[in-house]
Amino acid sequence: MKPCLFLAIETSCDETSVAIFDEQLHVKANVIASQTKWHERFGGVVPEVAARAHMELLTPTIAEALSTASISMKQIGAVAVHHGPGLAGALLVGLSSAKMIALGLGVPLIGVNHVHSHLYACRMSAGRDIFPCVGMVVSGGHTILFDCESALQMKRLGGTIDDAAGEAFDKVANLLGLGFPGGPALEKEARLGSPKAYSYPRSFIHEERLDFSFSGLKTAVLYSIAPPGEKLNLVKIDALSRANMAASFQEAVVDVLAVKCLQALKRTGRKRLAVGGGVIANNCLRDRLATQCSRLEIDLFVPQKDLCTDNAAMAALAVEYWKEQRFSDLSLDVCSTVY
Repeated sequence: MKPCLFLAIETSCDETSVAIFDEQLHVKANVIASQTKWHERFGGVVPEVAARAHMELLTPTIAEALSTASISMKQIGAVAVHHGPGLAGALLVGLSSAKMIALGLGVPLIGVNHVHSHLYACRMSAGRDIFPCVGMVVSGGHTILFDCESALQMKRLGGTIDDAAGEAFDKVANLLGLGFPGGPALEKEARLGSPKAYSYPRSFIHEERLDFSFSGLKTAVLYSIAPPGEKLNLVKIDALSRANMAASFQEAVVDVLAVKCLQALKRTGRKRLAVGGGVIANNCLRDRLATQCSRLEIDLFVPQKDLCTDNAAMAALAVEYWKEQRFSDLSLDVCSTVY
């Protein structure tokens, strides 16, 4: 097949991103327009606000990506877009733009699953094939384990039954008054505390089921701040207690994620583990998985940190579809399906 330049669009949640890459996975531009300032006053992502922000940010982000890559729109040979899962209104902004560009240029449109792309980010950072493997996506909206036969063949093994790990980080950070986005703020606070200070629950850790639950953990932190029946008052939390709560919460999440990865590897017999999503930017989790996998002689693949959070470069999963000539038509819709 002829060489191809791809333009990829990501608008699944609160990051507006556009990337340019080729069929060899060389990323020529990966521009991310953060929406943090739009959402921080609400303490979390507001879907309608996110959609409006994407409408304002997408066109200049496309222009910046083309400029960074030093190419014109006419050189684009295919358009990739994350069409789900995610916030429906936000996804529609990116999908509509992708369709318009593909139609105008007369080039293929390739719809890509946003969750699967998080695992493909591991492939991109590795610079070599990583499949077959066990894959875990751990982000603000998802905590899921997959048995990955290939980049395009993934079987769901289990996932969260309530809050995703990243969602729990954000909610606990809010409870502790650490601000938004919660993940980085809580990790920073945790460095000041002891992970053994509080004995927080680790749901399903002694069970073989490959599922997760973090809502009880979040509630346990809440009760550390204010026991049942008592009004929440952040002013009453001293600095050391806040740091200890953050460290103990983080340790509980990392314990559960690490154990479930081990269980999935044992069940499938795989010798490779790929972990993608925003939460894998957490250094405590990265270090735990690295130590654990080294001890068991498991190959661990995690993305470089700029490919962990939502971005358009990881939509290079579209290259795998392009190689098989599996294109989408203009009836492509947003979807909520993870697998």
